[in-house]
Amino acid sequence: MTSKLSKMAIKNCCVVLIIFALAIVQAVGYDTELYETSACDSTACFDALHGALGDCSCNVDTIDYFNNVKIFPRIQSLVTKDYFRFYKVNLKKECPFWADDSRCAMKYCHIKTCSKESIPGFESGYENEQEEEVPAAKYTEQAQTPCNSDTDHDPALGYLNMTLSAASQYEIAKWKAYDDSVGNFCECDDKDVEAEYIDLSLNPERYTGYKGPSAHRIWRSIYQENCFRPKLNPYQSFPYVLSSDLGNMCLEKRVFYRAVSGLHSSINIHLCSKFLLSEKKLGFAAPPEGEWGPNLAEFQRRFDPSQTFGEGPNWLKNLYFVYLLEMRALAKAGPYLEREDYFTGNPVEDEETRDAIRNMIGVIYTFPDHFNESSMFNGGSQAGKLKQEFRDHFWNISRIMDCVGCDKCKLWGKLQTQGLGTALKILFSGQWDSFEGDPDQGKLMLRHKSHKRLQRTEIVALFNAFARLSNSIRELENFRHMLRSNEEKQAFVMCEKLV
Repeated sequence: MTSKLSKMAIKNCCVVLIIFALAIVQAVGYDTELYETSACDSTACFDALHGALGDCSCNVDTIDYFNNVKIFPRIQSLVTKDYFRFYKVNLKKECPFWADDSRCAMKYCHIKTCSKESIPGFESGYENEQEEEVPAAKYTEQAQTPCNSDTDHDPALGYLNMTLSAASQYEIAKWKAYDDSVGNFCECDDKDVEAEYIDLSLNPERYTGYKGPSAHRIWRSIYQENCFRPKLNPYQSFPYVLSSDLGNMCLEKRVFYRAVSGLHSSINIHLCSKFLLSEKKLGFAAPPEGEWGPNLAEFQRRFDPSQTFGEGPNWLKNLYFVYLLEMRALAKAGPYLEREDYFTGNPVEDEETRDAIRNMIGVIYTFPDHFNESSMFNGGSQAGKLKQEFRDHFWNISRIMDCVGCDKCKLWGKLQTQGLGTALKILFSGQWDSFEGDPDQGKLMLRHKSHKRLQRTEIVALFNAFARLSNSIRELENFRHMLRSNEEKQAFVMCEKLV
């Protein structure tokens, strides 16, 4: 009897230990990789990717058709133009939040920079197109000219001391920096002395092998420290906000989270669609940098509901949401963008670029269900405070991109973050608002250009970021076909076995 009891006690103890071990494994799983299990062979990623998008009047199917048929061909052609091909960025900035202890050593992480002389139209004023005189400079002694050309003029009586001390000049420079930053949602490297031009066509966004703790820390810092979260969140060790909890946040905070999540989803799709399938091979016909293409298993690991606690389809919906957000920004700034010069020094191509812009913006105006930003940040001083928090959080995210340990990942992370930041600037800074025109179509009365001029890098980032989102939605169609094809093959094999 005693031995039986002791055996039962041992069994119970083992059961308890097993349950405890499973609980630990599950808890650790939340804090490491979310996609450890193998993907299932199903179209579950797309089963829920239909119907209403939420937080707007649009639906997924409308965007699918509009993008794949009307926008995708236009935007992909547009970003191959010289104006949009070269992006000025500083990839040497130190990480402002933690020690940068994980530089990627893989060859696919490195980028190819280009000299200023190779930039089309650089010597014709490309670089100095938007140079502004620093306000403090006009008050230095060297900037003054003598007033002795008039014979009746007495310099002693009419002397006006226009010099400023070094301290005053420093303060004025700070005022200028503050004025420039008001309304901006991210840092701009346009005038950074360490910034270099990158030819985006030579550095395509694709899988580089950058992963592990360093990559996870980037997104955890973004989601856990810089995204708005419900006050009572039972998933402290889970970096994402579950879709069921989004309803506990106000519209503005939901928009912020969904925009960041949509950007993350888009980047994941780029990596899955341009995955390193095999290293460089010997032979005449072998591609020089290895073979790249879609990786269906990787896509399912990142988005299948069984691998993402049911969140994968919602993350894909957030891609459509941020696409809608950036498209609305292009519509709102359309009258300004249609009149931009897009100067590269090549008159023929510059005119082609302007025509292509006008054509695409015209198509965007026809979209029936644009995002309505006017429903956000209404409510007096409290709304103003929330908008400032909104801006500060996104500004931090743009700085986190300097902590990415892979140069190519950092390049595209900074570009797409700046593109989204530029869209938020257009939508929410107030500089682009007007009481005239149709707000749904973005046909605003145009004020003087200097009142709301975008930097060249902001325009380049905005269009390239939108092109990346457009490409992601198009790639979803490819993955959808691949999954259907797999299902048909499996059904055929099963039929053969039954016969």
